[in-house]
Amino acid sequence: MALLDHVRTAAPTTPRRVRRGAGLGLLLAALATVVWSGSFVTARALHDSVPPVQAAFWRWIVALVAVAPFALRETWRRREVIRRHFRFVVLAALLGVTVYNTLVNQAGLSTSAGNMGMIMAASPVLMAVYERLGGARLGARRVTGMLIACAGVLLLVGKGSLALDLAPGDLWVMAAAVCFASYSALLKRRPAELGGLVFLFATFALGALMLLPVYAASLALQGGFEPTPGTVAPLVYVGVLSSAVAFFAWNKAVALIGAARAGVVYYLQPVCVALLSYAVLGEDLGALGVLCMALILGGVALASARRR
Repeated sequence: MALLDHVRTAAPTTPRRVRRGAGLGLLLAALATVVWSGSFVTARALHDSVPPVQAAFWRWIVALVAVAPFALRETWRRREVIRRHFRFVVLAALLGVTVYNTLVNQAGLSTSAGNMGMIMAASPVLMAVYERLGGARLGARRVTGMLIACAGVLLLVGKGSLALDLAPGDLWVMAAAVCFASYSALLKRRPAELGGLVFLFATFALGALMLLPVYAASLALQGGFEPTPGTVAPLVYVGVLSSAVAFFAWNKAVALIGAARAGVVYYLQPVCVALLSYAVLGEDLGALGVLCMALILGGVALASARRR
């Protein structure tokens, strides 16, 4: 009887807990998206002063230093768990750390920050495809919202036309979008034994290690860069905020609400990037940009709305 009373008392709180978890997941996804938006601006700002591979390598070194005080001891204690799931951790590090960010930095050489943010917003479509292939139901409202947001992104990229004129950097960003979507889908398979900070530290360390040979080649062929406030400050930003903070928030968001739903929030990225690139780099926004942003925001609001 006592057990029955306990079940009756606990049952009504379950939906509230689910809603709180979903709300936290959406908030964390939004935090990661806003912080990552600054990465595209810094990638573009550093394009003529820091070689892409070197920017990527130092980003993860800074991230490791930022996370180490919180994760190093626990990572050492969980070394046997990491060894058991080593192939999974290596694949996550390769996709989310080594390749993804390096491609974004490479793209910054030949395309605008706004274009990088807009094209990266295509990755939620692939996230949703991965989730659907895994058997999840997306729902008509979420699909409709995604299509509206995606239409806004396509209009932004095509400057009002569906005939896209892509620069080489745009193609690099497309490859980065595939890597990021694949990384996000992979997060759903993260073993429960691998805690958030341990997983983060392990992927950062392995990702930087895999970049080391390419970094050495870049130093030999291109030379190093001059450490000035204009180069160090952006690297600290992407290392601490865009790596340590944003990746932790995104990984937690995906664990709470899934890659497809977190991906819907990711559509906000071109809006954030466009506003930041306008404010920091002076890249033009225009009336079309404002209209497309309204489409993106409306689509995100529709797809993220709670079911009544």
